[in-house]
Amino acid sequence: MSTLVSERQARAQQVKVTDKELIVALQDGRTISVPLAWFPRLLHGTREERESWRLIGDGAGIHWPALDEDIEVVHLLAGIPSQESQRSLQKWLQRRADRVAGQDASA
Repeated sequence: MSTLVSERQARAQQVKVTDKELIVALQDGRTISVPLAWFPRLLHGTREERESWRLIGDGAGIHWPALDEDIEVVHLLAGIPSQESQRSLQKWLQRRADRVAGQDASA
């Protein structure tokens, strides 16, 4: 059996995001830890946004609604960081800054 095939079957069961790491506990007992810098949207998110996640695809991936971020477990296992372009990230950061500025203005 191919290693890649078995890794595709890996499923997340618990997620923790610290200021420096994304830590994912898998159903098979392994724990994956990767630098938070691999995922800029998580890096720029607030603690509350980082804590608000849900499993997707029966644990094949993780979704953060407030950050519009999806991460596949198989990518974590393969050591693949975010594939988002700098242009896309900069647009997202600008929309985020505009939204925060709009909230400050209405307060």
